[in-house]
Amino acid sequence: MQLSQDKINDTTTKLTVTADKDVLEAGRLRAVKRLGKNVKIQGFRPGKAPLHIIEKQLDQNFLQSEFLEEIVNQLYVEAAQELKLRPVSQPNVTIKKFVPFSELEIDYEVEIIGAIVLPEYRKYKVTRKAVAVAATDIADVLTNMRTRTASRATVERAAVNGDSVTLDFTGTDAKTKEAIPGADGNDYPLVLGSKSFIPGFEDEIIGLKAGDAKEFAITFPADYGSVELRKKKVSFAVTVKEVQAVELPKLDDEFAKNIGPFESLAALKTDIKKQLTDERNQDADREFDNELLEMIAKATKITVPDSLIEDEIDRIEAEEKRNLVYRGQTWQEHLDAEGVDEKAHREKNRDGAVIRVKAGLVLAQVAEVENIVVSPDELNIQVELLRGRYTDPTMQAELDKPENRRELMSRMISEKSMTAIKANINGATKK
Repeated sequence: MQLSQDKINDTTTKLTVTADKDVLEAGRLRAVKRLGKNVKIQGFRPGKAPLHIIEKQLDQNFLQSEFLEEIVNQLYVEAAQELKLRPVSQPNVTIKKFVPFSELEIDYEVEIIGAIVLPEYRKYKVTRKAVAVAATDIADVLTNMRTRTASRATVERAAVNGDSVTLDFTGTDAKTKEAIPGADGNDYPLVLGSKSFIPGFEDEIIGLKAGDAKEFAITFPADYGSVELRKKKVSFAVTVKEVQAVELPKLDDEFAKNIGPFESLAALKTDIKKQLTDERNQDADREFDNELLEMIAKATKITVPDSLIEDEIDRIEAEEKRNLVYRGQTWQEHLDAEGVDEKAHREKNRDGAVIRVKAGLVLAQVAEVENIVVSPDELNIQVELLRGRYTDPTMQAELDKPENRRELMSRMISEKSMTAIKANINGATKK
C-alpha cells in the first residue's frame, strides 16, 4: 500500500492510498466467496462451486460494488492505524482511479483529533474543600423529620409560622402578564417557615385564612435554580384552601425509635451526622474532580474538532429538553424566556461544550501517558456487577452488546485516569 497524507487544517487531513495488486486480488476472491453463498449452480451445493465458476454467474457491477465496499473500508482502517490517527467521524471518500480488481487509488478526507499537549498537571497544587457538619445541620434534619411525622388539625384561624397550608396559585410575568410555565400549583402543600419555597413567598401567606385570596409580586433571586427565572419579577395570585396547625412530636428517645432502628436520640443524631458527612464528601469529591479536570482542560493545547463540539451541544440541549418536560415547559417557551433564538442558544452552550469535550480528551490522553488499561477480567466483573442490578432479562442482555461494553470500558478508563491525576496532585485526596 502506498500512502501519503496532506494536512488540510488542525483537525482535517487527507489520505491518498494506492492499493497493492495482491490486496485487490484477495479482496476480489473474498467478495466472490461471499456472494457465491447465494448462487445456485447445477451440480454443486450452494457456495461449494469453484470460485471462477461462481464469478461467471455474478453480475459484474454487483461484484465490483461488493468488492469496493469492503476494500475501501479495509484500506482506510489500515492507513489510519499506520499513521496513528484518531478519527472522529467517517471519512469522505473519493475513488480517484479504479481498474476493476487491478488498480485502485482513493482519497480519504477525515476529521481527526490532532496532537494533545497536556500541561504539567503533576505539579499542580490544589486543595479539596474540607467538609463539616454543624449541630444546626443535624437540627434542621431533625426538624424535617418531626414535620413529616407531625399531627395536623384543620383550623379556622389565620395562618402562622409552623402551620401547614394548602394553596392554589398561578404566576405571571409582572411585565408581560403572560403565564410562566412551572410557576403554578394546585392543592400545593407548604409548611410556613420551612423556607422551602421562593424567598418571600411564605411571608405573604402568613395571616391568611382558608378561603382568602391574595395577589403579590416577588422577584426571584439571582441564583435561582431555573436560569430563565433569575431576577425575574413574577406576580402571584394565591388562594388558601386549608390551614392546618402542626403539632410536632417530642424530640426524645421514643421519637428516634419510631423513626428507625435507633435505640436513642443520640444514636439517631450520630446516624444523621454520618449520612450528611458522606453526602458532603461525595459532593466535595465531585466538585473537586470537575474543577481540577476543567483546570487541566483549559491548559491543554488542542484544537477540538467542530463535529465533536456540535455533538456535545446536541447532548447538552437534549438534556435541557428532558428537564423542560418535567417543568411543563416547551422548548420555544424556554428560548423566549431566555430571550434568544435557536442559533444564539447553541452559541451560549458552546464554551461549556468545548470544555466538556476537552475534558474527555484529556482523560483519554492521560490514560495513554500513564499506560492505563482495563483488563478483560476487570470489564467482565463490572458487567456482572451491573447485571446484578437489573431483573429485566432484556436490560441484562444490553450489557453484552459490543457497543455497550466499549462505552463501559471507556468510562472505567476515564475513572482510572481521574484517579491517576489526583494521585499526583498535592491536596487532591485530603478530606
